[in-house]
Amino acid sequence: MRIKESELILNPDGSVYHLNLKPEHIADTILFVGDQDRVEKITKHFDDIEFSIQKREFKTQTGTYKGKRITVISTGIGPDNIDIVLNELDALVNIDLENRTLKEHPKSLKIVRIGTSGSLQPDIPVNSFLISTHGLDLNGMLHFYKIDGITNPLLEEAFIKHTQWSSNKAKPIVINNSNELEKLFESDQIFKGITATAGGFYGPQGRVLRLPIEDPGLNNKMDSFNYKDLRVTNLEMETSAIYGLSKLLGHQALSFNAIIANRANGTFSENPGMVVEKLIKYTLDKLVE
Repeated sequence: MRIKESELILNPDGSVYHLNLKPEHIADTILFVGDQDRVEKITKHFDDIEFSIQKREFKTQTGTYKGKRITVISTGIGPDNIDIVLNELDALVNIDLENRTLKEHPKSLKIVRIGTSGSLQPDIPVNSFLISTHGLDLNGMLHFYKIDGITNPLLEEAFIKHTQWSSNKAKPIVINNSNELEKLFESDQIFKGITATAGGFYGPQGRVLRLPIEDPGLNNKMDSFNYKDLRVTNLEMETSAIYGLSKLLGHQALSFNAIIANRANGTFSENPGMVVEKLIKYTLDKLVE
């Protein structure tokens, strides 16, 4: 079936609408960062850069690191941006853009997010690294897709009961990471846990400035949640969307976090840039091992 022009929007040069990319511009291994300025903090380590482009907050560079072809893309902030980026990346590899038809043999991308986050647990200190074993979706974006088969109903129900989750909010969803990528990146240096993904930075993450929030105790409830030794370890705005859409589209995804704040202890890294730089090097070297 041919995909309509209104559903898959292409630029006059044939590139996908938001990312401004063509299929030949991306590698099969892709690193996500939120901040467009962080793209070159990764690609400065590359042997060479073959392609570079930016449209809005979406900056892309493709090159090689120790002989391995890698693409780095800035997604911007939030699950809505991840919806754009992942769907357009998938279109680049799994849709014939000229004929607007699905390819017969789908390709699976390897996607690794290099992000920053705040820990919710007092024993996960600033300046540490954390792998998200699961994405806990608190924002509701994934409910617009058919998600049967990628969720963890028992874990979700336990979380809903523990937090006394309001029925006025979107039902929480829990999605696993790529076990293959987790095994590639894990080491005795790395913490692991469930990463909660909020739909905003202030109220949705329990921050109060002038506006009261629906459940002031939610962060404390998340801190104390434990299901078969799985804890909610950190809170950010992208991981569950990356995991959910990757599972649905057949890609492998892992979210890596540099812990630069500890919400439980009220501490913040004295040198967050150094922590991110160490995580970048760790990630790149693991990819070429």
